[in-house]
Amino acid sequence: MLISRILGTRAERLAEPLPPRGLRVTLYVVLFLLGVLVSLCGAFVQTLWAPAGLVLALVATAALFYGGLRATGTKLGAGIPLGGWFLVLMVLLAPRREGDLVLEASVTSYLYLFLGAVAGVVCATLPTRSGFAFGVPPLDGQRAVRNGRP
Repeated sequence: MLISRILGTRAERLAEPLPPRGLRVTLYVVLFLLGVLVSLCGAFVQTLWAPAGLVLALVATAALFYGGLRATGTKLGAGIPLGGWFLVLMVLLAPRREGDLVLEASVTSYLYLFLGAVAGVVCATLPTRSGFAFGVPPLDGQRAVRNGRP
């Protein structure tokens, strides 16, 4: 019950109107940059303050993905920051010429990668009222228009 108060019910999420297209495009750019920043900060926080840092980094990651979904009203709102988050982590996983790694091969690093990706995929598959809302039935008025009836 507390979770539905914080995150909103399915009916509330589906009833929210979509922001105008120009605002959504701006939000996508901002969300991509936030995904990059959260990924970079999370990579260091989860290592510095393990295990509490791992929890903090995962909460920030999931909050960004879910916030993007709710702010834009589209699945892309969760997918865009996930792309920025993942892109930075792939760069941080690559060894440098000197042999240094930003993300070491440790349990906390692997948990950050796996659970962060799971959080992004879960948020990207939540139902929305966008034109690409797979699995969400249209409203009665929209169904009649799609079938060619007034």
